[in-house]
Amino acid sequence: MGLDSNAPDLETLTSSFTHRDWQDVTETDDPVRFAMVGLGWWTREQTMPAVEAAALCETAVVVSSSREKGEEVAEEFPTVEHAITYEEFHDGAASDAYDAVYVCTPNAKHLAFVETAADLEKAVLCEKPMEASVDAAERLVEAADAGGITLMIAYRMHTEPAVRRARELLEAGAIGEPLLIHGNMSEPILELVPDPNQWRLDPDLVGYGTSVMDIGVYSLNTSRYILGADPVRVQASVRSVEEAFADVPDEHAAFQVDFPDTLAVCTASQNAYSASHLRITGSEGELLIEPAFYPWDDRALRLSRGGTSVDIEFEQVDQMEEEVEYFAHCLLTDEQPYADGEHGLTDMRAIAAIYEAAETGEAVTLE
Repeated sequence: MGLDSNAPDLETLTSSFTHRDWQDVTETDDPVRFAMVGLGWWTREQTMPAVEAAALCETAVVVSSSREKGEEVAEEFPTVEHAITYEEFHDGAASDAYDAVYVCTPNAKHLAFVETAADLEKAVLCEKPMEASVDAAERLVEAADAGGITLMIAYRMHTEPAVRRARELLEAGAIGEPLLIHGNMSEPILELVPDPNQWRLDPDLVGYGTSVMDIGVYSLNTSRYILGADPVRVQASVRSVEEAFADVPDEHAAFQVDFPDTLAVCTASQNAYSASHLRITGSEGELLIEPAFYPWDDRALRLSRGGTSVDIEFEQVDQMEEEVEYFAHCLLTDEQPYADGEHGLTDMRAIAAIYEAAETGEAVTLE
């Protein structure tokens, strides 16, 4: 198939891009005040510094299982006014001091904190995957709806410039019709978190499995976002080899996701070389984001078409700062975030189907 003579040329396609095209409010005298629930390394090292650097929000309260840990973290961030325990959070302590809750506990503990936040009428930014099972995720959305609160699932790829640029190029016809996607995210989790008893390897806390739920969801969800489509069928194979992964089925995973007009093949591993990419092959060209998903890697985007490849320029950003700024912007402007509870439920149902397909060896159709 030849190039569409009416399609924009490469110079036109790559000439301009505003990575915060969603933003109207750039500063405020009334920032969104966060309560940070769960003070693991991601919250401390990624989210809280991002909020501190952001213009539209700040951290006012930290919530931990340990009062001592909470107080230690509070001392590191000047805007934090209160350090409270999980029990105190559920009792409503310091609820006047914050407007929104960031939930970053093990997957199976998300629901209880969202239920309390909804009872307190606080908006929620909930880490992905939104819970450990479809049933719990559905109850989470029901709680948010009953409380009339804003719920956003923390998919940081939605505000990542490389991904937003790729989506824009796809919509502009840069590669013709998107036909095939390959996504990968892999990491040596026991080197990154050297604890064989960690929650990501505990089925009671992580949910259906580890690789697909924790990192395979990036390829799945980013494909959904770039295509603007939802999966209709999945197939999968998983395996666990090393003893540390004996309690979870997917030390390594490969799964196919059928979209209405596009086929995606995704791989994920919690015990492999650290790497990530998303490749979208179309009828007239290809987009490659590599590295793609890890926030500490400088992302890169390449457009190939008509025998020519172009490296697309865009601003390297702090992914978590973009995410929290977008969430705060939605609250300040009374807008519904893109990744709402129903969006997250679509992933949870697809993930459950992937594990079912791996167990049965048969394709699973999504309703």
